[in-house]
Amino acid sequence: MDLRRRLLDGLVIPAHPLALTAERKLDERRQRALSRYYLSAGAGGLAVGVHTTQFAIRERGLYQPVLQIAMEEMRNRDIVRIAGILGRTEQAVREAELARDLGYDAGLLSLGAMRDAAIPELIAHARAVAEIIPLFGFYLQPSVGGRSLPYDFWREFAEIENVVAIKIAPFNRYQTLDVARAVAESGRAREIALYTGNDDNILVDLLTTFDFGHTTVRIAGGLLGHWAVWTRRAVGQLEAVKRLRESGEPLPPSMLTLAQQITDSNAAIFDPGNGFRGCIPGIHEILRRQGILAGTWCLDPNEVLSPGQSEEIDRVCRAYPHLTDDEFIRERLDSYLA
Repeated sequence: MDLRRRLLDGLVIPAHPLALTAERKLDERRQRALSRYYLSAGAGGLAVGVHTTQFAIRERGLYQPVLQIAMEEMRNRDIVRIAGILGRTEQAVREAELARDLGYDAGLLSLGAMRDAAIPELIAHARAVAEIIPLFGFYLQPSVGGRSLPYDFWREFAEIENVVAIKIAPFNRYQTLDVARAVAESGRAREIALYTGNDDNILVDLLTTFDFGHTTVRIAGGLLGHWAVWTRRAVGQLEAVKRLRESGEPLPPSMLTLAQQITDSNAAIFDPGNGFRGCIPGIHEILRRQGILAGTWCLDPNEVLSPGQSEEIDRVCRAYPHLTDDEFIRERLDSYLA
C-alpha cells in the first residue's frame, strides 16, 4: 500500500541512462554519478534497465551490474526503485525475479518482444510477471520498440491485482486516452497510478483532468527519458502542477507556454524528425555538456547524434536557460564523481 500511495502522490522518475567509456565498456564511476545527480535533484524514483538505459545491456551482460549499481546508490533512501523488464515470458520472469531479489519495488513491463501476441497471451504474460513483482505497465511507442495496444488490452490489464501503475508513452493522444479511460472504467483509479511517458506532451499530460463523463482520472507524475536531463527543473515543474491542482485556480497561460518550451526542447533532444534515432545520444549530449558523462557513446556504434541535432540542442539551450540544470550540476559535480 505504501508503494501505491507514493506512486499516486506523483513522482519525478527519470529513466536512467547508461554511462560508457570510449571503448563502450561500463563506466561505473559515471554510472554512479548519474544516480547521485537524480537523487540530489529530488527525484522520487529511478527507472533502471529501461529503454533509456538501452535494451541491449542484456545482450552485453550488463543488466544485473547496472541494476546493482543503481540499487547501491538508492539503498536507505525513501525512493521508488523500478527495474525494466522485457522479453518473452521466460526471460521476463527471470528478470522480475532478479529485480525483486535485488530489492526493486516494481517492474516496468515492456511488451515489444511480443509484437504478434494476441491480447489473451499478453495478459497471461503480464499475470505471470505480476506474481513475482508489482507491475508498472508500459505503453511504449512502436517507433522505438513498442507495439500498439488497444483499449481492450488496457481494460483487462487494469484488472491484474498487482498492477500498481502504468506509464503512458505512445506519443499519441488517442492511445493515451485509451489507457486513461481503461483505468477510469476499471474502477481502480485510486489504486493504479498513471504516469506520463509522453516526452512530447509532458506538462499538458500532468495538467489535464481526463473526464469521461461518469468518472475522471489524472496523470500523477512522470517516468521519462526527458527527465534524465534537467531533473531539478522537472521536480519544480511537478510541484507547480500539484499546487495548481490543490488550489483549484484557473490554469495560467504561462503554464501552457512552459509546456510548449519543454516540448520544443524535447524535439531537439529526442530527434523526432529522424524517427527518434538520436534520442539516447541526445540525452547523453546534454549530460556530456554538463560533465556527468564523458561522451555520447551508445552500445550500438551506429547510434549517434543525427546531422544538425547538436545545433538544435544549442538552440534550445540558448532559448530556454530556465529549463536547464547547468548551475545546479556545476556546484555538485565533484561530489557526483567522487
